[in-house]
Amino acid sequence: MAEPATLAAALDWARRQIDPVDARVLLCHVAGVSHGALRGFGERALPASDRQRFETLVRRRADGEPVAYLVGVREFYSRVFRVGSGVLIPRPETEGLVAAALDCVAGGDGLRALDLGTGSGVVAITLALELGRRAASVIAVDRSTTALAYASMNAGALGARIDFRLGDWYAGLDGQAFDVIVANPPYVADGDPHLASGDLRYEPVQALASGEDGLDAMRTIVAGAGAHLCEGGGLVVEHGHDQAAAVRRLMSDAGLANVRSLSDLAGIERVTVARRAVDAGCRRTVD
Repeated sequence: MAEPATLAAALDWARRQIDPVDARVLLCHVAGVSHGALRGFGERALPASDRQRFETLVRRRADGEPVAYLVGVREFYSRVFRVGSGVLIPRPETEGLVAAALDCVAGGDGLRALDLGTGSGVVAITLALELGRRAASVIAVDRSTTALAYASMNAGALGARIDFRLGDWYAGLDGQAFDVIVANPPYVADGDPHLASGDLRYEPVQALASGEDGLDAMRTIVAGAGAHLCEGGGLVVEHGHDQAAAVRRLMSDAGLANVRSLSDLAGIERVTVARRAVDAGCRRTVD
């Protein structure tokens, strides 16, 4: 980049290296300005130290490193969450998972929610904040200490009360029942070529891939749901764009009722919901 560098010159240079939207995000992050300020004050000088940092980030982005990791944050449900290497980057489609979970418990109070594979905590934290006083407790489980560190940091920053637990799916939850169980588990098939391209190269493979058909984790979640759902409680899961029919079969075979898939704005079935039949009763335990 030629000297002296202005914000406009830096942005023009970066746009020739990477996607223009990514270039703006990175420059706003480095310069500490809003997108509006970037447009309105393009002739402002970019100090040498910031310029060097910006150039480094642009080159890392050109090599494929995710923007969310480079800036350390990602917006989800109109809130800002800290993310970094070792946790899955929140996707917009996962907001549909949260919306479906909230619909599942509409009108109830004293609710208990369980988030399996919480990652950076976006789903559990969003549920807790959206439910507010209606939530008796929200438990979030992950087997990654790195993920739980990010989740705990995000919960503290956003003022959400979450019971974070280190564990593998339902391990350690014997005898506990919930009004809603949510999960955005790994659902990419092992060896899928997409895992070796783009942003996915940098994300933790254990949060992305799960068996030959991508459904190993889903089988565990669905199989254990009946023992951990209150009577009429809901299971809400996110899955791949072509997995809805398979997930519905898993839920039906597990004896869950009212199984249905929900489509995103593009008409793709990305979330499937089911309920525990209302004939067995709810045995809650409070720990």
